[in-house]
Amino acid sequence: MSHRRQSARLLRLLVLILYPVGCGAGGGDSTSETSVEPQFPGIAQFLNIDPDALPNYADPTLPRHYDAQVFAQFDNTPIENPITDAGATLGRVLFYDPRLSINDTVSCASCHAQDNGFTDEARFSVGFNGIDETGAHSMRLGNARFFAGTGFFWDQRATSLEDQATQPIRDHVEMGFDVSNGGIEALIAKMTELPYYPELFEMVFGDPVITEDRMQRALAQFVRSMLSTHSRFDDNFALVYNPQAPGDGVGATFPGFTAEENRGKQLFTTPPGQGGAGCAGCHPAPTFSLVADSGSNGLDAGETTIFRRPSLKNVARTGPYMHDGRFDTLAEVVDHYADGVQLGPAVDRRLRGPGGVPQRLNLDAADRQALVAFLRTLDDPVLVSDSRFSDPFVR
Repeated sequence: MSHRRQSARLLRLLVLILYPVGCGAGGGDSTSETSVEPQFPGIAQFLNIDPDALPNYADPTLPRHYDAQVFAQFDNTPIENPITDAGATLGRVLFYDPRLSINDTVSCASCHAQDNGFTDEARFSVGFNGIDETGAHSMRLGNARFFAGTGFFWDQRATSLEDQATQPIRDHVEMGFDVSNGGIEALIAKMTELPYYPELFEMVFGDPVITEDRMQRALAQFVRSMLSTHSRFDDNFALVYNPQAPGDGVGATFPGFTAEENRGKQLFTTPPGQGGAGCAGCHPAPTFSLVADSGSNGLDAGETTIFRRPSLKNVARTGPYMHDGRFDTLAEVVDHYADGVQLGPAVDRRLRGPGGVPQRLNLDAADRQALVAFLRTLDDPVLVSDSRFSDPFVR
């Protein structure tokens, strides 16, 4: 342990001795001896964070099917912004802080609630004024690290998670720091006056200077650290994982699955021409994030926009579904891919049948129910309850 960290721990111990739980720094006798302040008093006052014992974001323990091949193929972490414990901690604070909105009412977490799998139960999220709604459904964030494409948001207008991170803050509906309200410069001036932000930026970057680039890097680190690896699918895949087998053994019978769930897994992972539904062609295991070369999903005839989709992890935790939240249930989603795909210039090639017509899978009711049953095995109870991703503020 460094001399600085040892000193910080001693200072924190002295503060606890001088001011037991329930006593504030200003609550003692005015004639008492001068107290020893913690190294980061703003953090100590406002946040449930110990700068000397940060949560582990940089080196999580992963199941064996999250192997080097998965990271080589899908990881979108840039070399210049690796995940660090300190950086992701700052990102967590930014993610949960309603002060990043123009009137202190909404945060990123308002539309991406941990309990809901980091999405919103509403079809469209309500912005800072409590009236206006967003133009698209809030996207799930689990396993966002494993989308290897370059377009983020549903319409792919952002080039990276870093680029995406502060756009909601600048949005005139979502958080309100648009040009008319002074833009990001006005937010930075506001953050500078909050005692914990200069301290956090010093902790992460070595000085208290707040910039949009640093905010973007920290928020992206926090979102990338939201790995979903503790679903029933993951627990069972780890039991049969075989890197020498096709798909690393994903086609094997999972011992902890019901017959219906195993049937749904077979349909999901097997191409249409081989008796399956081909879902894994766009959402491969184990991340279930979207492949980079995907087209759109044929929701409307003549569609020209290639919509990006999130990972399917925690997909059953709450609806609605699709970029516009048009489907309330997973059964409706399965029905769409089975026989509802519409032809258009943006539709994915894997959703076209022979002759370029929209695919029709001819799934019976039992197979459709099996697919829904399998999708429910992707829910991750650990991610939605992990304290590393919870609200860090003292409320």
